[in-house]
Amino acid sequence: MTAARTVLAFQHDANLHTLQTSVISVSTFNSLEESKRQLFKDADEKHHVIVTEQTIFHPQGGGQPSDTGTLKGSSGNFAVTAVRMDGTGQVLHLGLFDDGPSISPGETIEQAIDVEKRLLYSRLHTAGHVLGSAVRHLLEKEIENFDELKASHFPDSAACEFQGSIEGKWKDPIQKKLDEFLAAKMPVQIEWWDEDDFRSRGLERLVPDRSLVPAGEKSRVVNIVGAEVYPCGGTHVETTDLCGPVAVKRISRKTGNSRVSYIVT
Repeated sequence: MTAARTVLAFQHDANLHTLQTSVISVSTFNSLEESKRQLFKDADEKHHVIVTEQTIFHPQGGGQPSDTGTLKGSSGNFAVTAVRMDGTGQVLHLGLFDDGPSISPGETIEQAIDVEKRLLYSRLHTAGHVLGSAVRHLLEKEIENFDELKASHFPDSAACEFQGSIEGKWKDPIQKKLDEFLAAKMPVQIEWWDEDDFRSRGLERLVPDRSLVPAGEKSRVVNIVGAEVYPCGGTHVETTDLCGPVAVKRISRKTGNSRVSYIVT
């Protein structure tokens, strides 16, 4: 029997800071199969993993760190320290019980995320996309074979990587274009597209790999209105100005690719 995928409530409403949901399973970390244990680097025999029907916890992935917070049961609390998604689409909440296991399968619990941390991660993630779109607008026709490759939106290592060599002289123009996009208060809209939606907009290059989209479902995209569209499962602020000040730190180059690092303040 195939495990039921966790409903990703945060993908439909990133402003949900608490959620009532039911518990699917509670496992000791050591009882998990090896493939699931490998998803967590710093766990040990003291940790448990809880799977719920729905979740507002963003699992680490797509360049965004996982949320942390609490699962509140009728008899005790569970501190969530890390969240990952397994190969079946189930979201695994790793953490520690306050005073021994006190949450059971079938129980209704309340999820509560660390709101301050979520806001920081959302600002960083949106800022990364705004930076990427600023670089594309400036350099897509200036650099041969230009393309956006990947990004990290972690607080201590936020950066966007690009195909092609971006010279240091572009740092100030990138900052200027970035500031322009932030000040414009562009709406950041969550939309759901099928392949025809991408193609009708001339965005064939963004069509996600079919294996990454469950059969019969559309792809989640972040539409920064007036800038760019990105297939993305992460959390975001509602308008670009809410990223706050964003500074381009440096541009580095290696083996024909470039990395533009940034910070939010």
